Amino acid sequence: MAHPDSRPDRARVGARLGTPTAQPHFPIRAAFYYPWFPEAWRQGGIYPYTRYRPSAGFYDGSNPSTIRRQIRAMTYARIEAGLASWWGRGTRTDARMGTVLRVTGAMRSRLRWAVVYEPEGFADPSPAQITADLSYILRRYGRNGSFLRIAGRPVIFVFAGSTDGCDMATRWRQANHVGAYVALKVFRGFERCRSKPAAWYQYAPAVATDAQRGRSFAISPGFHKVGEPVRLRRDLARFRRNIRAMVASRAPWQLVTTFNEWGEGTAVESAVEWRSASGHGAYLDALRHDGRRRRAISRPH
Repeated sequence: MAHPDSRPDRARVGARLGTPTAQPHFPIRAAFYYPWFPEAWRQGGIYPYTRYRPSAGFYDGSNPSTIRRQIRAMTYARIEAGLASWWGRGTRTDARMGTVLRVTGAMRSRLRWAVVYEPEGFADPSPAQITADLSYILRRYGRNGSFLRIAGRPVIFVFAGSTDGCDMATRWRQANHVGAYVALKVFRGFERCRSKPAAWYQYAPAVATDAQRGRSFAISPGFHKVGEPVRLRRDLARFRRNIRAMVASRAPWQLVTTFNEWGEGTAVESAVEWRSASGHGAYLDALRHDGRRRRAISRPH
């Protein structure tokens, strides 16, 4: 996959994204984002459904003030796109996507948003169903200036189930009559598929890094789901190293897994357990500095 030889200078990125309709260019740092709070704070009779304590408390993700705070935090961490979980028409995530886009536009933020199409991870939607959903997403959200586009094409990330294979890629090729930029989750043997999406990525939050050479590079701060033993212990020093490796990879998609999946313990959003002087938390601080420790500057007396 062709992509630029190096990550754009951060100052140039800021200038390029100074207008409401500007779009980022590869490589793009994006974070998986979950607009399903406050209902997800209670699951299976457990409250709060997380092992950690968010600095903002058990917030309401539909509240514009919460969204503004999260947009500022993501921008602070040099995250250029949020990949928002979307469960279908008429769901809470559907309604909140509209709110997220409106708030982003009102802030004149340079952050951009794409949806993560979740139904593919738990069923095999027909090409007709996919076409209808894509048409709906693009009609309702895709024309918004805060929606992420690549070369003018609205971006859709697609989750996948454990049994998905090349037939999934074929269904999405057949269904994509609207010209969306489709990124599919990888599966065993994906390289051999005759139907190729615009991009491939991996979602594997229980591993510290995942490199899909020339396609994507993903990092996770840790994985400790409620009710399960720890699968990836948090280690800030390791996370810093992984950020540096992600940036050095020059992968077009540089993915943070996740901004706020609190139930699985993969959030980088600020928590009491990793609070910092910046107010954004140690993991967002690390992302801001591309994994390098910030050195104190001595001032002359």
